[in-house]
Amino acid sequence: MAAAGPSVFLLMVNGQVESAQFPEYDDLYCKYCFVYGQDWAPTALPLASVSRVDGGAGAEEGPWTVTRTEERRQHGDKGLEEGISQITSKSQDVRRALVWNFPIDVTFKSTNPYGWPQIVLSVYGPDVFGNDVVRGYGAVHVPFSPGRHKRTVPMFVPESTSKLQKFTSWFMGRRPEYTDPKVVAQGEGREVTRVRSQGFVTLLFNVVTKDMRKLGYDTGPPDTQGASGPSPPQGLPP
Repeated sequence: MAAAGPSVFLLMVNGQVESAQFPEYDDLYCKYCFVYGQDWAPTALPLASVSRVDGGAGAEEGPWTVTRTEERRQHGDKGLEEGISQITSKSQDVRRALVWNFPIDVTFKSTNPYGWPQIVLSVYGPDVFGNDVVRGYGAVHVPFSPGRHKRTVPMFVPESTSKLQKFTSWFMGRRPEYTDPKVVAQGEGREVTRVRSQGFVTLLFNVVTKDMRKLGYDTGPPDTQGASGPSPPQGLPP
């Protein structure tokens, strides 16, 4: 009897919230969470089917995978859907970057690509009175193709609708912010929100997919940037 084909595909995402550029602010920390469609759900990764992709077992799509058994035993097989980083200060070099290197690690399953996961970022830091206030919101889709990817996310903050409200919120230490940061990844109601651009956050993604091609989805050629392999012999004809 022929084996039944897969009914879902897997999306494994790991990487890190690497750094940020906020020239006017220091001592910041970052929160992240994922937003995804109704057909998506976090799932346990079948570790036995994942190996280094040099053409071995589990190497269906993507130039590599990293087996992280110990981390998944500590954090749960599903990974982490949300997290909060440490507080960091600006580097002492000319870049004046805020470096977190905060890890991301989660696995999803789905039956179709609609509602592809997005990661929502919220950056916070102290104001002049020592109150924690939001310094930026941003969101970006998880890359669609397997491989290593780098994304720079422009951040923004909500603005008060009048100068009086702006002064009051500054004096009271209660700046405008979203009650649910996930609204950043949605379009509904955004047109009535006044915002101001402020800073950038850099993310690194390592993406692996499984069974997408078996279900008829083609994400394009794998991105092999950063994947090491043997060099071709020199002086031999092609």
